[in-house]
Amino acid sequence: MINIQKSKRSMKSNFNYDDFVFGVQPTDHILLCNYKDGSWQSPSIMPYADIKMSPMSLCLHYGQTVFEGMKAFRQDNGQVIIFRPDKHFRRFNASLERMCMPAVEQDLFIEGIKELVRLEEHWLPEEQEINLYIRPFMIATEPRLGVKVSDEYLFCIVCTPMGLYYSEPVRLKVETEFVRAAEGGVGYAKCGGNYGAAFYPAQQAKIQGYDQVIWTDAKTHEYIEEAGTMNIAIVIDDRLITPKLSTSILDGVTRSSIIQIAKDLGMIVEERKVQLQELIDEFQSGKKIEIFGVGTAAVISPVKCINILGTEYYPYTANDATMFKLKKQLNDIRKGRSSDKYNWNWFI
Repeated sequence: MINIQKSKRSMKSNFNYDDFVFGVQPTDHILLCNYKDGSWQSPSIMPYADIKMSPMSLCLHYGQTVFEGMKAFRQDNGQVIIFRPDKHFRRFNASLERMCMPAVEQDLFIEGIKELVRLEEHWLPEEQEINLYIRPFMIATEPRLGVKVSDEYLFCIVCTPMGLYYSEPVRLKVETEFVRAAEGGVGYAKCGGNYGAAFYPAQQAKIQGYDQVIWTDAKTHEYIEEAGTMNIAIVIDDRLITPKLSTSILDGVTRSSIIQIAKDLGMIVEERKVQLQELIDEFQSGKKIEIFGVGTAAVISPVKCINILGTEYYPYTANDATMFKLKKQLNDIRKGRSSDKYNWNWFI
């Protein structure tokens, strides 16, 4: 049972849907649940406010932080759905296990999200292409110094309105010096350290005129893995190619969805290692090649330029590109325009 304290006033009245930056404006409520003495305490939803914590909290020093990124949509008939919360739940717990943090029960995770979205669904306008980004996260809160596994944690869920994450096709640089993750590491977990470690090389790429980097394998730097906030997919000759999952690649929910849609559309799907030289050879052959990022935030983000080993190549991004057909099919399912035969949409 979740204790709910409703906000007396909504921040939505001062929010401009036509001009906003993603991730800045929270919605009106936050879900909080503490873990101590070996068990989860009673969760509560209350008006959004800052979290009070000790400067000695272990999460601030030793990296025990895990998060998820999910979305809720208003369908064309007005109903609100949460997209694939069951898969997000499983991935969240997989990340928690890797970071030696306590698992969250399904009722707390999914029912907590449903209750929160019910309170915040008025943030989803009827007509605009706005969705609700949902951020569950957990942090270690035991107040002490010293490298150890925390005995206390805080599980939270916050929401924020979201439009287009990337409004234009992106420019990417293949990174062959710095490493995001290595086999056996935490690359498959959504933990804060993965993102913090990526900031410096990503910032250097931005200085050079690129939006993000594409990471390569830590051992040889010969195979692509993923981009900073996205999995990577490639279309060549009606084949959808994407790097095979490993302990250094995040199991993307959007990636999984696009793969299933592509199979049902009759495409050949190849989950395998993708070598840089293979991409170079395909570009030099003159073939039409599509490259795009896939992720909860970006959905599908076309790549208009990719720098491989110092040479820029220009993937196909015209309106008839296959990636846009895949994106449309996914959006139609989410918005209720196509049948959801996969049971991906969970109604609140």
